[in-house]
Amino acid sequence: MLRRTILSAPVAGGALLAASACGVGSDAGDDNGDEGGERSEMVLGTGSVGGTYYPLGGGIAQMWSGAIDGLRVSTQATGASVENIKLLQDDEIQLAMSINGTATQAVNGEGDFEGEEIELAFLGNIYPEVMQIVATADSGIETVTDLAGMRVAIGPDGSGTQGLTQTILDAAGVEPGETFADGFGDAASKLRDGQIDAAFGVLALPAASLTEAAQNADLVLVSIPDDVVATLLDADATMSSLPIPGGTYPGIDQDATTVTNWASLYALPSLNEDQVYELVKTLYENTGDVDHAVAGSISIDTATEGVVDVEYHAGAEKYFSEQGVL
Repeated sequence: MLRRTILSAPVAGGALLAASACGVGSDAGDDNGDEGGERSEMVLGTGSVGGTYYPLGGGIAQMWSGAIDGLRVSTQATGASVENIKLLQDDEIQLAMSINGTATQAVNGEGDFEGEEIELAFLGNIYPEVMQIVATADSGIETVTDLAGMRVAIGPDGSGTQGLTQTILDAAGVEPGETFADGFGDAASKLRDGQIDAAFGVLALPAASLTEAAQNADLVLVSIPDDVVATLLDADATMSSLPIPGGTYPGIDQDATTVTNWASLYALPSLNEDQVYELVKTLYENTGDVDHAVAGSISIDTATEGVVDVEYHAGAEKYFSEQGVL
């Protein structure tokens, strides 16, 4: 089973402007030719505005648009991983950000994709996704086993956060009293106002939104017990464990144990091979031009970690082979 050491960069919110500049929510599929032909425009499916995908995706799209002649990449705010993979199937977007574990479920017809036949091709990893669980200090919650009967934000519908949250709760044998399909931005406000007891968020580490929440409310990080972690890792080779040291967030001094996946890029296998080669090459050789702090985690050295059951796109495979990472 795959194990790895995770190094991650902080999130910067300023790249929201980059996402807007790239035409968030635009439809770029109408003026492109036959299937497999080169496209002049593509849409990258990202995530909710309060998460990491949205501003980071904007920075990547802006970099691509500036560096690749004849191609404009815009972004679309979505429910993230699950929704993005489904949007790919209808060519409503051409590029997708997703948790690698969600992508593995998709090609195997599992989880939110049960009974579906999904076409999907891997383009490369972006940054390590860290499941971060936070609770109000006065709730008495210390581990996920304490979430039974509690009010818990589990992530937006159609997100990898919600899927992984449910997987963790099932592994722990825990059923919250009430759940809320909130992104972490909304969940943080509800934590501060006492409307919920805990929230799950798949975020970069440290996350700016969690830092802000910790500055405005008395919070604790919630650990996943070792036996639950072991169950999760045994069931999913795309996942690994990670300690979050105390002091990562203001006012939160205790350590916590959690799990991680990779945030990765995907497309349909039919997307033009030469264009995908150029997209992948440009991404890994121009990370310094991506206007987002998490871009520091984009590395050819970790570009192919944690790939399970998802085929490489031919264009990506060509580039990674040239670089000696396949």
